[in-house]
Amino acid sequence: MRRLLWAGCSQLLPQEAGLRVRNMSGGLLQHPAPGHRAPCRWGSRFNVPPSALLVARPVGVCSMMKLPIQASAEGLDAAFVGIPLDTGTSNRPGARFGPRHIRAESAMVRRYNASTGAAPFDSLQVADIGDVNVNLYNLPDSCRLIRESYQQIVASGCVPLTLGGDHTITYPILQAVAEKHGPVGLVHVDAHTDTADTALGEKIYHGTPFRRCMEEGLLDCSRVVQIGIRGSSYDPDPYEYCREQGFRVVPAEECWGKSLAPLMREVRQQMGREAVYISFDIDSLDPAYAPGTGTPEIAGLTPAQALEIIRGCKGLNIVGCDLVEVAPIYDVSGNTALLGANLLFEMLCVLPRVTTKCRQLPPAPGATQL
Repeated sequence: MRRLLWAGCSQLLPQEAGLRVRNMSGGLLQHPAPGHRAPCRWGSRFNVPPSALLVARPVGVCSMMKLPIQASAEGLDAAFVGIPLDTGTSNRPGARFGPRHIRAESAMVRRYNASTGAAPFDSLQVADIGDVNVNLYNLPDSCRLIRESYQQIVASGCVPLTLGGDHTITYPILQAVAEKHGPVGLVHVDAHTDTADTALGEKIYHGTPFRRCMEEGLLDCSRVVQIGIRGSSYDPDPYEYCREQGFRVVPAEECWGKSLAPLMREVRQQMGREAVYISFDIDSLDPAYAPGTGTPEIAGLTPAQALEIIRGCKGLNIVGCDLVEVAPIYDVSGNTALLGANLLFEMLCVLPRVTTKCRQLPPAPGATQL
């Protein structure tokens, strides 16, 4: 039994940390006896998600993909970060629980992307660095706390992959990202443009982040694309503001019933070689696939189209990503959080410097290859 417990602990911790593990009473477990050597973490110098063939999925601390948890982004190429904030929601709350449930469902996500051949854990040092300690009673103060946390993350050279949280969080994240990289291109996947000015007299909530970003010069407006936009509106021309700024708006109607690979070829050309940020609102997907969100809109994207969009970003200079608006209390199946976990993994797979080491699946007959 002791041998099995040691093997499980060593798989769940970084290789060097696996040598000394605290037991339930707080004491340190000793090195295994001769002949009972703890296995190395897949023989890799990188952090690697443990295999469910060796460690049961319910075992261990709940982290993104069961990766090691560390206190900061120092030494990491990419990091998963949670922002459990939903103070900026306008309809159904609950996205504050998104990071926790995405992490829980991510136990189903494995090391390699068999469809694209991407092997992120063979080329990048990745960990879960926990959550930003937000102020649930003060939204502007939460934005300050997020901005300051992300200033440290991006200053270390780490690419943040964020688990939201409502879409308010993208505003302070982009403040920190643009401070280092300058105005960024934006691939924004959403049912809503999130470019409102105010609501109930407030200028900061989940419907305003990209107007605030535009006003502060955080976006390269010639390199902003918004995909999946739809739904009823308060104005006869709800996309007028976006077009005036130079944003490209792709309504959901233009996506129905077809592959988005041709669109993403155009997007890659539009984004060029400069810094790009991906912001993915789970409500861009049809609520038949992702009911666990606060402001659902009918007739949205499919999960396959979501994959096409993210995989179509391969080759871009991606400096950060987020997955927002998962509100798990509206989906008892957990499928919305599971979808979010997989989309975050796909984002990780398209980051710069990710290698391709496993055989890609052949394209389906008649399919357009990305």
